[in-house]
Amino acid sequence: MNRPTARAGAFLAVAGVLLGGCRKEAPRKAETPRTAQTPHAAQTLREQLQAGEALFKQYCAPCHPDGGNVTDPRRTLRGSRLKANHITRPEDIVRIMRNPISRMIRFDETTIPDRDATAIAVYIFETFK
Repeated sequence: MNRPTARAGAFLAVAGVLLGGCRKEAPRKAETPRTAQTPHAAQTLREQLQAGEALFKQYCAPCHPDGGNVTDPRRTLRGSRLKANHITRPEDIVRIMRNPISRMIRFDETTIPDRDATAIAVYIFETFK
């Protein structure tokens, strides 16, 4: 009978030591920005388009391949359709990203910061004319 008690005591002692070491949280590493290629200084149009393209491929292309729309063919990203839906400025696209209509998912500022959302919008206007 002594052996099971000794084993249980040893197990509890080891578990206590292991769990005791978990009290302190490991130092957190600084998060790398989602878009490392997006410079913090003012961007040229070319830089903005490059960043916008990468972000578009990451966040938008699954539902908007080649500027289309897999869920609602009336809401493509082509210039004529954007105008027909009263989307004429990059700010309009950012507004829709934040408060979508139809079946589009919402992209808040935490998910896509304003700078990146604007880069996506500029890319859309320049690419899908």
